[in-house]
Amino acid sequence: MSFPRASGILLHPTSLPSRGGIGDFGPSAYAFADFLASARQGLWQVLPLGPLGYGASPYSSTSAFAGNPLLISLERLADRGWIDHARVDALADGVEPVDYPAVFRRKLPLLFEAASNFVRSAAANARSRYENFCGQNQWWLDDFVLFDGLRARFKLESWNHWPRELAHRDPAAIKKAHAEMLDDLDVRRVVQFFFFEQWQALRTYCAQRSIRVVGDIAIFVNFDSTDVWTHPDLYRLTSELDPEVVAGVPPDFFSKDGQRWGHPLYRWDVMQAQGYSWWIDRMRWVTHNFDYIRLDHFRGFSQFWEIPANEPTAIHGRWVDGPKDDLFVKLREALGGLPFFAEDLGYITPDVHALRERLKIPGMAVLQFGFGDAGAHTHLPHTFTSDKVVYTGTHDNDTLLGWWASGATEYERQQVAAYLAGFGKRCAYECAQPRRRELALAFWRRVAASGAGSKTCHARRNLRPASAAIAGDW
Repeated sequence: MSFPRASGILLHPTSLPSRGGIGDFGPSAYAFADFLASARQGLWQVLPLGPLGYGASPYSSTSAFAGNPLLISLERLADRGWIDHARVDALADGVEPVDYPAVFRRKLPLLFEAASNFVRSAAANARSRYENFCGQNQWWLDDFVLFDGLRARFKLESWNHWPRELAHRDPAAIKKAHAEMLDDLDVRRVVQFFFFEQWQALRTYCAQRSIRVVGDIAIFVNFDSTDVWTHPDLYRLTSELDPEVVAGVPPDFFSKDGQRWGHPLYRWDVMQAQGYSWWIDRMRWVTHNFDYIRLDHFRGFSQFWEIPANEPTAIHGRWVDGPKDDLFVKLREALGGLPFFAEDLGYITPDVHALRERLKIPGMAVLQFGFGDAGAHTHLPHTFTSDKVVYTGTHDNDTLLGWWASGATEYERQQVAAYLAGFGKRCAYECAQPRRRELALAFWRRVAASGAGSKTCHARRNLRPASAAIAGDW
């Protein structure tokens, strides 16, 4: 699918200023959309918006379909009358790094309070919208709220450590849990209603300003998720519902042990036999919520690194064929055009490039990468073609200014100087203007609503923890 030429900024909503210790879909999100429009930017890219799992990473979610409650704006709930403004105004409104344990303690109770108020006193119009939402999304919503409620009941213990009858989804045990948790499940449904109503309102506001929203989905799902609990037959699990093999990437220049991500791997043969119905549901849902979608770890659709689950590192893995064209043919038959582009960074073999080209899915280029070894020239502007989505860096990189100030090697500095020789004061502008492209995304990890670009390493999105005691790096 070809995209119109455009430029924009990646800013995950959690990076916006907001009350409650974390950015959300509140006033700052609308101010940022206004900034994009005034700067004549046509794209706003976000990271995955699902509920957070281990490490608070947006790429490790407890559902491929549900929304992250922490992104719900309490201010907008107060405007609707679901919670008192004074309760919200009492929250701090700083822009410090997100302290996720503190945010969960402070914000979630207020969200549940607002949802409980809605259940008790929603007017007819609001209740009608809510009932329509539940009816249209029952296919994922009911399983998610039950999983979410049970996860809370069992103190966030992984689902395969719940009582056996619940872990194995015994029908009688599921029915009993539903009956015992009716009120709690209603509240959790309302929280999801809040999320998607606010998200669609923000998307509409963006569309009115000619801003298209770019989403991001991880190829694999978290083991401790509704998806694996509900559909264990689609994953490589043992009879005791433990992962048999897990995902990752092999050792390389950056990591002698590789990366052991720990996500369970799909049973692609079973998915194929079912007509890839789970993937069709997933992609239909993301195309309902975003204008364009970045496919993370695209090479995994061609071949993926399979690691025995009992291995502590990724060293003793092997490459295994993925679904390749077959999945995307079914997706195109079901959904029509595929508004995707592929994250095809790192060590990419010719078969991956060939798959992407056959599917007519744009790939990515990252300007920071272009000044390293000789093989990195494909990330330089003069090589860009109309099937590239171009970035200055990704959420895993330093900001462009931070990279230049402290991350670039002397060799990279020399290469930048040679490449930009003669541009003088125009170099920054020229460097950001690829000669041929249809869709270009130049983005920063952390962007203030008032401007972009003059940020050092302290503003990057994905930070490594300063202490081993801190879980995660988001």
